Amino acid sequence: MEQHDESPIVEQQEDFHIKINQVFEEVGKVVVGQKNLLNRLLIGLFTQGHVLLEGVPGLAKTLTINTLSDVLDLDFQRIQFTPDLLPADLIGTMIYNQQKSVFEVKKGPIFSNIILADEINRSPAKVQAALLESMQEKQVTIGQETFKLDRPFLVLATQNPVDQEGTYPLPEAQVDRFMMKVFVDYPTKEEEREVMRRMSNLSFDVKVDTILHKEDIFKIRDHINQVNVSQSIENYIVDLIFATRYPKEVGLKEASRYIQFGASPRATINLNLAAKAMAYMDGRDYVLPEDIKDVAPDILNHRIMLNYEAEADEINTLDIIDQILKQVPVSK
Repeated sequence: MEQHDESPIVEQQEDFHIKINQVFEEVGKVVVGQKNLLNRLLIGLFTQGHVLLEGVPGLAKTLTINTLSDVLDLDFQRIQFTPDLLPADLIGTMIYNQQKSVFEVKKGPIFSNIILADEINRSPAKVQAALLESMQEKQVTIGQETFKLDRPFLVLATQNPVDQEGTYPLPEAQVDRFMMKVFVDYPTKEEEREVMRRMSNLSFDVKVDTILHKEDIFKIRDHINQVNVSQSIENYIVDLIFATRYPKEVGLKEASRYIQFGASPRATINLNLAAKAMAYMDGRDYVLPEDIKDVAPDILNHRIMLNYEAEADEINTLDIIDQILKQVPVSK
């Protein structure tokens, strides 16, 4: 394994590394478990990547995000997506001021730092498109005026995997705009017991402290941008992505039967960014293969499309990703 000397970035990040650990501790005062979810939310925030969350109701997704926004001193808006929601309900609209006899802009809830788009697949395509355009362009046009969105800007969209009746599934091209798709799982028995104890106490009301501010997040982004990715790691990332497109070339003949099409170049970019953020939060200024393997399932699971044969054989994308990670060697 390559040896790396201490560099100025490691010294600069020590204070932030301590504070990032404090963020986990502070959120943990309110939320039991969900450390993987919190880790992925911070990766998205630090690398300007949006996150798609999937899990059954009641797993503290909203509570985690709301608490995180308090710990980071960021504005938070939760938007419940419904079939009758309109784009104007999201981005805002022009309203007529009778006293001044002019139309004025009324900004929508999209003008915030952290947006929770709850059950995004419940709203029609026009509303989904308005949200995704805001995610991509970081700006909104209302009437004849264009407004820049607040920075940092992070969209966390949730999907309920159980009840699909009356939903409008996101097209593959739009899902690809999310940096990660994170599955939120049930808590362990110990965690569930602690949840029960906390939430059964009607006087439970914990106030969290602010650990990081907007300026800190921008500085952390600059530090992450300087994290070193060696050529061998870059080759490994590209090899993994190409394995999703041409599985036969890496000896995955069985997997090739199930893959309809592989990951896009966005996966390559986001895998690099997420791995750099993982290394930074672990106190390193260089990326290891373990960082790539850690984030790969969340980066790839919504970008590999499987065919009907995979569904019939009960094969899912995580099974395919696991095979690829085991088969593709780390480049020398």
